[in-house]
Amino acid sequence: MRYRRFGYRYAMLMRSGPTGPFDDLLQTDRVRLLVESCWRPDADTYETPDTVEIVIDLSGVHEEDFEVQLFDNALVVEGRRRLSAPEEVTTFHAVRIRQGPFRLELPLVAPVDSERVHARYDLGLLRITLPKRGGADR
Repeated sequence: MRYRRFGYRYAMLMRSGPTGPFDDLLQTDRVRLLVESCWRPDADTYETPDTVEIVIDLSGVHEEDFEVQLFDNALVVEGRRRLSAPEEVTTFHAVRIRQGPFRLELPLVAPVDSERVHARYDLGLLRITLPKRGGADR
């Protein structure tokens, strides 16, 4: 797990309209490409009097395959889940475990002390403790 702290606010940019050479072709009435380029892991966020607590479900993701980025107003976790493919010829009956790149953007509900952040990864759960600015030291 890599951790980076930024001293500026986070802004999510969204594009509208075609930007690539084939985007207009893929949006015709005849062809619709239904590909999710990035998935979003499940997460719980809760607040105590002194901290903001975040728990993210990253089962099957190796610790070196994701990065935590802390901005003044948001926490961003991104990486990639790589599941091994079956070695034999296989017929899948259900495919619901998401693979590939993921990105989770969580707005911060309170100002946090970026110098005292604590993160631990255990049993597929990333637990991040963000002490609030001015909160009690632990």
